[in-house]
Amino acid sequence: MKNATFLLCIAAIGLSSCKTMQQPMTTTAQFPAFSNEGHRGGRGLMPENTIPAMQHAIDIGVTTLEMDTHITKDQEVVVTHDDYLSPAFMLDPQGLEIPKSDARKYAVFQMDYAALKQFDLGSKYYETFPQQKKMKSYIPRLGELIEAVQQYLKETGKKQVFYNIETKCSPEGDGLLNPDPETFVKLLMEVIEKKGIQPFVVIQSFDKRTLQVLHKKYPKVKTSYLVANKKSFEENIADLGFNPFILSPMYQMVNVELVKKCHEQQIKVIPWTVNTAKEIAELKALNVDGIISDYPDLLVH
Repeated sequence: MKNATFLLCIAAIGLSSCKTMQQPMTTTAQFPAFSNEGHRGGRGLMPENTIPAMQHAIDIGVTTLEMDTHITKDQEVVVTHDDYLSPAFMLDPQGLEIPKSDARKYAVFQMDYAALKQFDLGSKYYETFPQQKKMKSYIPRLGELIEAVQQYLKETGKKQVFYNIETKCSPEGDGLLNPDPETFVKLLMEVIEKKGIQPFVVIQSFDKRTLQVLHKKYPKVKTSYLVANKKSFEENIADLGFNPFILSPMYQMVNVELVKKCHEQQIKVIPWTVNTAKEIAELKALNVDGIISDYPDLLVH
């Protein structure tokens, strides 16, 4: 009996181990049927690219958090749009205005993160977005933002969102305003993989080089090609060298023909940046697959 019991235990352990081994980690997730995206977290309503903005966008009901990334001097991946700290909506560490003459003084790529974090993002009135809530915040690291978002989803019981993350770089900026594309992608993917959100990530860029690196080294990662040029659909795809998951054009470029050509190639169309209810309705009528807006409340109501 003892031997029989022992053998049964061994068999049970073996079956349990087999079941564990047969459950691979998920590498894909169902993209939203229509992607409602808060541009920079919805900067028409909250300070852009901040953790509070992303949480607010989740409360509104977006499916996707759109954001920008830069690399700092000490190789931290941070969530911010501009190459330089903007006098238009940021204050210095003492809470004072940044003189316009110093607009090119604070390049993100030339600053360590500890210094960057001291600048006030959100307290200053931003004329471009008068409805934006005033609150003191800061430029977060991407890893920190992801942790905060995932924890917020858990606490509120909200559905998992997607992350649409832009690489802010250009050939002209290499070594001055951004690292080379291989380094940028390496640092970005290290954060994404560490936080375990790969299935819910789209990487977007105007810089085709980072998308090409992703396509070669991380072929399962969804890519989105941002375009704001007068080239044809065929020319843009030829320049990129492969079919991206998404073509993301400036919204004025979108027409019936472009949407048709994209869909024929199984490419989604998600235009930017659409800020009126009228234009949102017109684009939805063209059968786009999502919309990026500074006012995500317009997308869900």
